[in-house]
Amino acid sequence: MWEGPERPDHRRTEAAPTFFMKREVVRTRNFVHDAAEFILQQARAALAERDQFRIALSGGNTPRPVYSELVRIGRDLPWDHVFFTFGDERCVSPDDEQSNFRMARESLFVLAAVPEKSIARMRGEIDPQLAAQEYQDGLDLLAAQRGELIYRHDLILLGMGDDGHTASLFPGTAAVEEKSRKVMANFVPKFDSWRLTFTFPLVNQARHICFLVNANKNVAVLDKVLAGDEQFPAARVAPANGDLTWILGES
Repeated sequence: MWEGPERPDHRRTEAAPTFFMKREVVRTRNFVHDAAEFILQQARAALAERDQFRIALSGGNTPRPVYSELVRIGRDLPWDHVFFTFGDERCVSPDDEQSNFRMARESLFVLAAVPEKSIARMRGEIDPQLAAQEYQDGLDLLAAQRGELIYRHDLILLGMGDDGHTASLFPGTAAVEEKSRKVMANFVPKFDSWRLTFTFPLVNQARHICFLVNANKNVAVLDKVLAGDEQFPAARVAPANGDLTWILGES
């Protein structure tokens, strides 16, 4: 696997706070289409500039229909020039119903006939420590092949849980405080299980990061995260040299 126009009425943006000038918050009642259109725009821009689009996918239920909509509206994308990674994974087999890879395969890869060489799967079925190191080594190799110091994603998609976690960076867990490793096996006590996850040293190097979130759930936590309360890991997402977009689905 290691090879400015005016917005429609249903969607509105909020000004970024002064401490984060590159953040945009989009609230929309047409969440699935708007999120898919955003991804498509990012893909076309990266392909035009670098002839490759590097995207890290998020798991869970929220992005599933977005991925299918992306296939529908992005029929002309050269999928062999798109490289897919995963921001996190459960430590299960790729056929398990909890697998982020399985969800992406069913909602995106199969429908778009994405070539296998364009997908870097986290191997959740093997020893978590080994799987994390293997994934980091793969990303490091791809970066080195292009003379880069770190593998830089064009777009990382993230979600947010009811405790303010993002990817598998849960409050109080070791990976939240990691300063050097880019991919970690992270033990999550609330589930008594291991997860594989990107860490902030990798996430915050992306050219663009986009949260896909149902704004009708966990409103109080969302408000605190958007206000920058770093007790919630999602609030620590801050691209060092990139942009941050929140797409919030509203009913």
